[in-house]
Amino acid sequence: METGQTIAVYGAYGHTGRFVAAELRERGHRPLLLGRDGDRLEAMAADFPGAPRRHAPVDDPIRLDRALHGADAVINTAGPFAATAGPVIDAALRAGIPYVDVAAEIEANADTFTRFARPARAAGTVVVPAMAFFGGLGDLLVTAAMGDATSADEVHVAYGLSSWHPTGGTLAAGRVSSGRRGGRRIRYAGGRLQLHDDPVSTVDWEFPAPFGVREVISEFTMADVVTVPSHLAVPEVRTYLTTGAASDLASPDSPPPAAVDDRGRSAQSFVVDVLVRSGGTQRRLAATGQDIYAVSAPLAVEAVDRILTGRTRTTGVASAGAIFDAPDVLAALSAHLTVRAPAVTLRAPAVPGGLTSAG
Repeated sequence: METGQTIAVYGAYGHTGRFVAAELRERGHRPLLLGRDGDRLEAMAADFPGAPRRHAPVDDPIRLDRALHGADAVINTAGPFAATAGPVIDAALRAGIPYVDVAAEIEANADTFTRFARPARAAGTVVVPAMAFFGGLGDLLVTAAMGDATSADEVHVAYGLSSWHPTGGTLAAGRVSSGRRGGRRIRYAGGRLQLHDDPVSTVDWEFPAPFGVREVISEFTMADVVTVPSHLAVPEVRTYLTTGAASDLASPDSPPPAAVDDRGRSAQSFVVDVLVRSGGTQRRLAATGQDIYAVSAPLAVEAVDRILTGRTRTTGVASAGAIFDAPDVLAALSAHLTVRAPAVTLRAPAVPGGLTSAG
């Protein structure tokens, strides 16, 4: 893609938004800084000199349309996405430009597929939700692990985080999702999303080195339960999270992320370990890296690059694994992720409905 294209970043002053704006600038694009808070936008001037800034409340369609004028695409980083995704997608469709977001909210992502599939396809444009650490990366790994297959019996995605110091946006999004569920938990089983009140349980998961065996919450459901089944015939998708990271997330005393390098990344390390079972066959693929918020930026920007250069497989609303060549995207992100195929030596816990993975 020719350099210098203008990419709008909605919520640019947020923690992830700043990473996205910096990634765009590093790749030679012009970030257009948008958001609901005019004062916070103006405060970005010192770090992004010369970058245009436009105040655009999410509940003002006219100002949103003006804010997107001249943009070639928009990346939405402003949560809770239950409030921002719909209006910004509507504005992107009116402008005729692609939309990408980094939403981790299960319900907001499901809403995007339900509400915008037909309008986006009719407009001949692209909407890619959850193009981030949660939802997007797992979907790419699952799709790559499956190869040419389009169906499987089970998918397991285990998230190993050394720690989790959440941003204010993460906490706000979690409160919104919990409220929408009435405080209940959610799973994807039997080919559909299900609310339930089952007690929280833990198991040991054997992550690849350097994480090793860690205790995980056996149903800490993430956005992969929307992205993976959106294009792959998998009746059971289960996601897991290390208990230490879950405790950090739940603690009122957890500090926000603190930068430890010149890119602004925190010291947090992660591994995303994917196990796919189909019949008697199992496949496994894992990705390791640093800082779940920082890595969302190259994921989202890589998506925009590919959309604007025509390296896509479909139009309309589509997850990362459906619209892009998953192995090629993962290879392109080698500066940010280390991807490998560990030996399949673990036994995945039983999934709802009685299916198990034989190790």
